[in-house]
Amino acid sequence: MLTLSLFKTLWGHQGTLGEAIDDAIRAGFQGIEGQAPTQQKDQDSFKQQLNDSGLKYIAEITTAGTYVPDRQASPLEHLDTFKRSLDSSMRLEPLFITTLAGCDAWDEEQSVELFSQIMELAVSANIQVSFETHRSRSFFNPWTTARICRQLPDLNLTFDFSHWCVVCERLMDTEIDIIEELAPRALHIHARVGYDQGPQVPDPRHTRYSHELQRHQAWWKLLWLAMVKRGMTSLTMTPEFGPDGYQAIDVVSGQPVGDLWEINQWMGHQQIQFFESVKNELENHGLSSLR
Repeated sequence: MLTLSLFKTLWGHQGTLGEAIDDAIRAGFQGIEGQAPTQQKDQDSFKQQLNDSGLKYIAEITTAGTYVPDRQASPLEHLDTFKRSLDSSMRLEPLFITTLAGCDAWDEEQSVELFSQIMELAVSANIQVSFETHRSRSFFNPWTTARICRQLPDLNLTFDFSHWCVVCERLMDTEIDIIEELAPRALHIHARVGYDQGPQVPDPRHTRYSHELQRHQAWWKLLWLAMVKRGMTSLTMTPEFGPDGYQAIDVVSGQPVGDLWEINQWMGHQQIQFFESVKNELENHGLSSLR
């Protein structure tokens, strides 16, 4: 049976981990995505709460910094931070690891070397790892991503098209050939809607941004088709509208425009509806690939 599970991101969550779990359950989400706590007692507590709730967990790892890496950090420092975070993450028994790794300023050979080492660590830990398409990281644009991936045939991707939209200053319909090339690597999707001048439209619920939303959905459908073709039946998606300069603010009051959790719930439920509307096509595509 083909399913799509929604995960609540911890990015932008202001409360406790327990409150995040409660939010996810009330919204009908199936899991939590975020970085593991650094202290073992907090890891144990979070794991127990996840087990009690029945929610799944996707671990997020950022190397050599937070979302933007330390520009001076070496590939070895990136690898060391991944190792430490992997140990913390594995205590929570994640479905898989999604990582923001590398640096946009590197030579591609440096990224290939680091990513191959990270993949070896994941194999040793018996866990899948997926590399996110993200600004400031090695996969900050589609062309660099494709060139690196051609050297690493087993590399999985977490797709966040919103980053590429702002880096390239256009929607990704112009790069559909690269999306189709990379789609068989898709393991996970971050559902945020970008546009030509930013990584996050102010409010995807507004008709002003209907075109951008529809184009992202078309690209996500391409990924789903590729995922089903490779035999995946349990698909995952994390609605990821967030803060830190992504969210529009009122220029007078400085207050955010819209509630992030309300927006992410809406995004999740909209994508479930979209998924159900194309589910028969996805399932038939999967069956035809077996013939």
